[in-house]
Amino acid sequence: MADPVPGGSRRMWCSVPERLQLHMAMLAMQFGYAGFHVVSRAALNMGISKIVFIVYRNIIAFLLLVPFAYFLEKKERPGITLKFLVQFFILALVGITANQGFYFLGLDNTSPTFASAIQNSTPAITFLMAALLRIEQVRLDRKDGIAKVVGTIVCVAGASIIILFKGPAIFTPAPPLHEPTKYTSMFLSLGDAKGKNWTLGCVFLIGHCLSWSAWLVLQAPVLKKYPARLSVTSYTCFFGLIQFLIIAAFTERDPHEWLIHNGGELFGIFYAGVVASGIAFAVQIWCIDKGGPVFVAVYQPVQTLIVAIMASIVLGEEFHLGGIIGAVFIVAGLYLVLWGKSEERKFAKPKVAIQSTQDHGNNGTSSHFAPSLAQPLLPPTSDEFDRRASLNS
Repeated sequence: MADPVPGGSRRMWCSVPERLQLHMAMLAMQFGYAGFHVVSRAALNMGISKIVFIVYRNIIAFLLLVPFAYFLEKKERPGITLKFLVQFFILALVGITANQGFYFLGLDNTSPTFASAIQNSTPAITFLMAALLRIEQVRLDRKDGIAKVVGTIVCVAGASIIILFKGPAIFTPAPPLHEPTKYTSMFLSLGDAKGKNWTLGCVFLIGHCLSWSAWLVLQAPVLKKYPARLSVTSYTCFFGLIQFLIIAAFTERDPHEWLIHNGGELFGIFYAGVVASGIAFAVQIWCIDKGGPVFVAVYQPVQTLIVAIMASIVLGEEFHLGGIIGAVFIVAGLYLVLWGKSEERKFAKPKVAIQSTQDHGNNGTSSHFAPSLAQPLLPPTSDEFDRRASLNS
């Protein structure tokens, strides 16, 4: 079968070690989300309705994901059941409806920088949820467990330093050569939240972090039973879209609110739908399946660092000492968590070897059958049993 990606790009990607693929994917996703903070606030400043923005965003994401899920996972997708549909509905309620709803309500009352900063509580919340549900193992009597706990705390501390400690200016960009236009003025004033309820915005953003952490954690057990990742994402996006359409039927009845008024709103919707939903959801669920929910969440503080750098380069803001110190903390914290997970896998390998030895030693008992090559998860049929008995005799 020919490589579907021109130029052998797919073969080149597959040749990269999986751990490196995970890190590259998570870094790319954080860049995408960092831009989403600015683009979303710009769209809200233009006057677009929050519910309309979210509905259009999820329509684009759903239309983007469905073809890939249908064709790429046609053979590996399990049959759909009522239990799976309920699980997808709950994932949508937590990860789409509550997550996006709380985020836009919080962003509308605060600023992109603060929204990015408060999301740094996500690793700690996710780590706690995963540990309580025993999805993530935490052995405080071992060095790997201590490293993961300390690394998570250091990551959150580093991102908090970027926001809370400014310090002297390390980098001062040159002043712009031209007078700012109405569009650049709009971007430069994104952090201005005058007339907004900052306290209420903080409450909404905390709800956003809680729902996002719960979404990361709940996806892990669903993927074990339904391993078609893109299909899970598509079903989740579909049910999220249905839930928001029901909300919109009660909250946004004016047909004029559903019109796109300018190119800026259109760009914001497409960026949110394609980058922050379609691509990000697919990358996120792949990383959760391969690295676990805590691995995904611990990269969240990197987003604050990226926002600070983007603000310095694109918006002409000064880069201060606090950003440098925070960056060092973030890198150190990430290293500790990833080192802890690497050590954890080393502890798990001897157990697998011991279990394998025990299974080989019990081959003579009647309760252990060699699996069929055609149906590896099914016990042998009576004909197969008679054939094996005759061979053994």
